[in-house]
Amino acid sequence: MPDTGRIRSTRPRGRHLVAGGVAGLTVLLTACSGSPAAGAADPTSGKGGDAPKPKISVVPRGTGAAAGKPVTVKLADGALKEVAVTDADGGRLAGKVSADGRTWTSERVAAPGTAYTVRATAEDGGTAKASFTTAAADKVNKLTLAPGKDTTVGVAQPLSIVFDHPVKNKAAVERGLKVTTSNGTTGSWGWIANHDGRDRIDWRPEEYWRAGTKVKLTAELNGVDSGTGGGWFVRDYATRFTVGASQVVKVDLGTKQLRLVRGGQVVRSIPVSAGTPGGEKASWGGTSVLMSKEGTINMRSETVGLGDAYDKMVDYSMRLTWSGMYAHAAPWNAGHFGIANRSSGCIGMSDTNAAWLYAQLRPGDPFEITGPGSKGTPTPGNGYGEWNMPWTEWQTKSALK
Repeated sequence: MPDTGRIRSTRPRGRHLVAGGVAGLTVLLTACSGSPAAGAADPTSGKGGDAPKPKISVVPRGTGAAAGKPVTVKLADGALKEVAVTDADGGRLAGKVSADGRTWTSERVAAPGTAYTVRATAEDGGTAKASFTTAAADKVNKLTLAPGKDTTVGVAQPLSIVFDHPVKNKAAVERGLKVTTSNGTTGSWGWIANHDGRDRIDWRPEEYWRAGTKVKLTAELNGVDSGTGGGWFVRDYATRFTVGASQVVKVDLGTKQLRLVRGGQVVRSIPVSAGTPGGEKASWGGTSVLMSKEGTINMRSETVGLGDAYDKMVDYSMRLTWSGMYAHAAPWNAGHFGIANRSSGCIGMSDTNAAWLYAQLRPGDPFEITGPGSKGTPTPGNGYGEWNMPWTEWQTKSALK
């Protein structure tokens, strides 16, 4: 399974309520100078006592406040110089002061179940503090990221996020997903259904990645509401990876040959026997992506809806789809290699060739399967089938297009 790639949020959840929430959170600005009595507001503004006593108002306010909205701090008179909004664990919300200096607004939203302290500093040096606490999430949504953190992948590996619960507010979630690359690669997010029915969003370039590209994803989701039935995100996530050598596996169902092409050059040709044409035992055509190298596994036909046709321990297994298509060693089919497609859907080859290919490949390498006798192309959520969609069609699957 993919690595979750989870990291500590840049805005951790506070777990301690602030005692004595400030009703309305209208607070007198107090001068930094002087020594007023404990708990008392300094009647001056830091200008010798001549100025009126400025006030701030903060939204959200009180205890049990609604999460998922930006924090705003407004100054009744004068101009704001700086505002710090921090949670109980030291996380801080970044924000900006408006052109007129009267209002500060956070760039991100308040997270659920978090106690915040607000400290506002005016241009004249006066300061004020306030606090509020957001209501805890009644349901939490989580996610799984692929590829795993600090991995090296093939040129067809998309960024892929599968959610534990439904995501109705797709645009809000997508806005929190930030992809950066070392060479300015452009791409698009697309919402699809994972093979198990869960909501999923993938990011792919228009063409395969360039070898050596470094990619980083930051999922700034803490405080985002998934929508009805999905719950809240209560942390951020991140992953990063590097794209390895450019290599493509080309399978011709007509000639029953597999070729590994690296950097545009054929490295090796291997005779294979793919799925039996004419039914569910046919192989998928189009482009599939190596999802994982699983070694020796038990393959049972009933798990893919083929009754009791087989139950075998299979070596050098390389998963291509969630529905059960692999490339692997198939010595029992040796009489058909390079001659006929007679497998139950997988791409079989000799032990020697399978061991060699297994050592050459990495997750993310594409398998381009052409020729007659396939059963069509896999859906986007059946592995990484989005490469079978035209680029313009893929772009329409973004919630922000």
